[in-house]
Amino acid sequence: MYKILKLKKGREKSVMNKHPWIFSGALQEKYHYTNGEIVELQTFDNTIAGYGFFSPKSQISCRMFDFADKPVELFDYNYFKKKITNAYYLRKKLINFENTNCFRLIHAEGDFFPGLIIDIYNDTAVIQVLIKGVELIIDFIKQSLIELDIKRICIKNPESNDIENVSIPFSFIYGEETDEITVLENNIQCHVNLRSGQKTGFFLDQRDNRQLVRELAKDKSVLNAFSYTGGFSVYAAKGNAKEVVSVDISKDATEMTTKNILLNSEEKNSFVIKADCFNYLREMPENHFDVIILDPPAFVKSAKNIQAGARGYKEINLQAMKKICKNGLLFTFSCSQHITPDLFQKIVFGAAADSGRNIRIIRHLSQGMDHPINIYHPEGEYLKGLLLYVE
Repeated sequence: MYKILKLKKGREKSVMNKHPWIFSGALQEKYHYTNGEIVELQTFDNTIAGYGFFSPKSQISCRMFDFADKPVELFDYNYFKKKITNAYYLRKKLINFENTNCFRLIHAEGDFFPGLIIDIYNDTAVIQVLIKGVELIIDFIKQSLIELDIKRICIKNPESNDIENVSIPFSFIYGEETDEITVLENNIQCHVNLRSGQKTGFFLDQRDNRQLVRELAKDKSVLNAFSYTGGFSVYAAKGNAKEVVSVDISKDATEMTTKNILLNSEEKNSFVIKADCFNYLREMPENHFDVIILDPPAFVKSAKNIQAGARGYKEINLQAMKKICKNGLLFTFSCSQHITPDLFQKIVFGAAADSGRNIRIIRHLSQGMDHPINIYHPEGEYLKGLLLYVE
């Protein structure tokens, strides 16, 4: 039997609606259980609401992974293996594995597995362990991936996590170690550095948006600002763009962009520039680029700096809107979880109003289908994007 958390009276609504986060203020008392252990959640009248991972220091005291309404004696290897297997078969339905061998296998709450990210790069799995509860069952996760014929398993946690006390450093826990791997996405090759690359090494969530750039880039001058390792740039070149300019402040990123361009033999009319993107956007010539892509890093890391981050998003969008060619296409994104889709659109609206140009939304953009959003957990929709037509 698992230890019990009890909700205060009147705080059961979100649980009944299957929202997976239980905040400390919703609990009847402060519980002193072990970090990461599985607990049973009950409402004030002793009704079982489900099971989750306990976190004593976090505002989110429990992350629910099962909304069972009856007692569960044991969540064993087979239980967690089934979650991973189900996620894999969903990806097989969504992705053509013949032309794409990199994808997100587990998207935390989007796959009913909070605290866990697993990205697949060819035959290698890269795991992000975000909470202690997942760390405690890492052997279950490892064995489940081996049974899916994964040859190498690497753990790459985003940063030190004192609240959750996740302690696994970057390491390979199965198979031969490697820092860099080459993957295939929509028949385009990309180098991915597992050790030094951001997130798990590559921004898999932008796959569909990169493909859209490819479809619209023919005979156009394209600017990829905040280019990172050049994914949008390679796709634009493959779409027969007239010119592709990639700009990033990171030396490592620009070097990897050049490698990825050469890997796909798209070096003609491709230019890679190491520069601060804010300065580049302010100083670039007017009426030169037909397509501009703005995919910056998260400007808002916490709710405290939403206002400062919003100014950053407005600034880069305003400069792009002012400088882009007439009838140009602007792809603009925010991956900041604290910037809601509604707020992002309002920020972009403010930039449009200041630009004085006629601008229309052609399409709302989001993360790829292998990054599913649990309908009961809208916070999982972290990537917001707009495709704008600027007259």
